[in-house]
Amino acid sequence: MEINTVPLVDIAMLWGPKIGLAIIIFMIFLIVANIVNRSLIKLGEKTKLNDHIINLLARTIRIIIFILGIISALGTLGINVSALIAGFGLTGFAVGFALKDTISNLLSGILLLMYQPFTINDRISVSGKEGIVTAIDLRYTTLVNDNTRILIPNSSLFTNSITIINTEQA
Repeated sequence: MEINTVPLVDIAMLWGPKIGLAIIIFMIFLIVANIVNRSLIKLGEKTKLNDHIINLLARTIRIIIFILGIISALGTLGINVSALIAGFGLTGFAVGFALKDTISNLLSGILLLMYQPFTINDRISVSGKEGIVTAIDLRYTTLVNDNTRILIPNSSLFTNSITIINTEQA
């Protein structure tokens, strides 16, 4: 019994260049993602922006470029990516709606870290809660008062009035 390899050669000649081009396109996107990531980290070292913000921004942009690289590579292979893009849009809408409070806290945390209306060791009062700021994270700001830790969601720091009590005068 003889094996006919002509169809395999035809398939390799048809798909080989497309697969090679798709790999090259994806690698270019990976290189661009790494360059952007390094540039943002260097920019963060030169500016006074918080490291948390720079790292979050760098990771987010890197993931977006990575996804665009995958979509471009699939499009090069001849795959219809319009349904994939629509699926990403619907998924993003659903996830955004489901996580709106968490996203609100994250964005508020980023803005708090950028604008720094108060800093660590400041005594603040918000929504009837008072304490010394011990940590400002992306989701919560931690206050300590009489050995009690109070976690305040960052979005409430943006929607409520904050009283900053100067510790030197207190």
